[in-house]
Amino acid sequence: MYETDNIVAQYIEFHYGDQYFGVPNFPVTCAKICLGHTAKSIKERALDLGCATGRASFELAKSYNHVDAIDFSTRLIQAPTTLQQKGTQRYAVQDEGELVGYKEINLDDYEGYSEIKDKINFMQGDACNLNAKYTDYDLVFAGNLIDRLYDPQKFISTIKDRIRAGGHLVLTSPYTWLEEFTRRDNWLGGYKSNTGEKHTTIDGLRDALAPEFELVTQPVDVPFVIRETRRKYQHTIAELTVWKKTD
Repeated sequence: MYETDNIVAQYIEFHYGDQYFGVPNFPVTCAKICLGHTAKSIKERALDLGCATGRASFELAKSYNHVDAIDFSTRLIQAPTTLQQKGTQRYAVQDEGELVGYKEINLDDYEGYSEIKDKINFMQGDACNLNAKYTDYDLVFAGNLIDRLYDPQKFISTIKDRIRAGGHLVLTSPYTWLEEFTRRDNWLGGYKSNTGEKHTTIDGLRDALAPEFELVTQPVDVPFVIRETRRKYQHTIAELTVWKKTD
């Protein structure tokens, strides 16, 4: 679903376009939270996993020496790569029916992006089966990713070893578990256990990340709005959690 022109345009607008209904830009907000929790930490290497059209990657590159930015969708990755290499990206947003509006974003319109663009490596990749070279990170940010993976448990198990001691894993998700993306047996939460108790995604994350990682703060709600058409929008609340790898 993330390979169509319409979805790519929605995500470019989501990351770089206008704000709607007073809701702040989601990837920028998430990057600021990441940087706030890692203010006193080493900032050599960061990984933006499920980076989509890459806005958080640019924000993280303002503070980190190097940022790897990976998404499963080749089409989504093309947008920030074009912006990085050519300095501009054009796209069409749907208004109604077959009517569209044309927009353009420029790298120079975003403070500091032109100076740090070469610190980012945009690549297509599978979060559940990353190349071995993607390792030794001080921060991994996985935005709205885990409930779209075919094997989130495998992702959690393997990402733990790619983070340095004292490093951070920051996750966001609205926990919209759907069998079209993730087999029911692979859900981290959102179901009742054999005892009849509710098993939330936070419960699943704690189980999967223990004992190497600890939750360092209470989960935070981060809202976001995605424009579908001029008169239709998605308004969603993601939960953001920050986990630290113990020494």
